[in-house]
Amino acid sequence: MCLHIFTVRGGAIMADNSLDPNVSTGDWILTFFLSAIPLVGIIMIFVWAFGGGAKISKRNYARAVLILALISIVLFIIFGIIFATASSSIITHMSESYSFS
Repeated sequence: MCLHIFTVRGGAIMADNSLDPNVSTGDWILTFFLSAIPLVGIIMIFVWAFGGGAKISKRNYARAVLILALISIVLFIIFGIIFATASSSIITHMSESYSFS
């Protein structure tokens, strides 16, 4: 659930971002560094995506990374099946065309 608090200043309605401050540049650098470590990165992405302590922008980043990883895995499986089927067909055709006896 996302809670937004709005305040009126000088006739303009403005969002109060004090509940979710911006992620600092140093925090993003640490985020990318931790994400690059093989096993730790996967664990941290899940912690940031589904844990309660991450800031909203970092949570959204982690969820986007997981969605892109899922899409990549699905595409990899689909192309792997296509390649395996095509390779099998080519090998079968070649073995029928050339007799080694």
